[in-house]
Amino acid sequence: MKRIISSAAIAIVMMLSTASAQAQIKFGLKGGLNVTDMSLSKEVFNADNQAGFFIGPTVKFSLPLIGLGIDAAALYDQRQAKVKGEVGYEQITIEERSLDSKYINIPINLRYGIGLGSVASLNFFAGPQFGFNVGKKHQELVDDATWNLKSSAFSVNVGAGVTIASHFELYANYNIACGRTGDVTFEDAVDKVFKKHGRANAWQIGLAYYF
Repeated sequence: MKRIISSAAIAIVMMLSTASAQAQIKFGLKGGLNVTDMSLSKEVFNADNQAGFFIGPTVKFSLPLIGLGIDAAALYDQRQAKVKGEVGYEQITIEERSLDSKYINIPINLRYGIGLGSVASLNFFAGPQFGFNVGKKHQELVDDATWNLKSSAFSVNVGAGVTIASHFELYANYNIACGRTGDVTFEDAVDKVFKKHGRANAWQIGLAYYF
């Protein structure tokens, strides 16, 4: 039994050593489009035509032998939404306004790749994303209502993509906001302040190039 355990341990160590020796680190650039699904508690207002873009440097660490890897990026992310509707207990009407957000987002994903031959592979990934607001934190909807973005945000990515010729990667993912993205704050006739919490999820389609 001891010999079997020792042999198994040696085999695992040799496999991990071989995988580490074949580990690849690649740097690159990625960018793409996002479509934001903005929702607020009690449907304070409806948002449509929600679009934006993201771009920034990325790095990928992979173990080809077992298909696992990690990627990370620092992305400038800009989003915009046209909103209209009503807020407040007095049903204040909001004419169509444009809201925008600008973040530096840092996604860190665990990856698993499946080879599709010598020139392509299919990838699945998931992981956390940390965002830092670098744009406006307060945007006026009407005289008595303000959209307040948080200084930082936490979300989770889940997605899949295909790598072609070891350099190009086309992918799509859903970014799920964890907690509120911001608040709509408004005042009533007796100067009491009320808040409605909002969150913004997003579908993202991107293209990465690794050198």
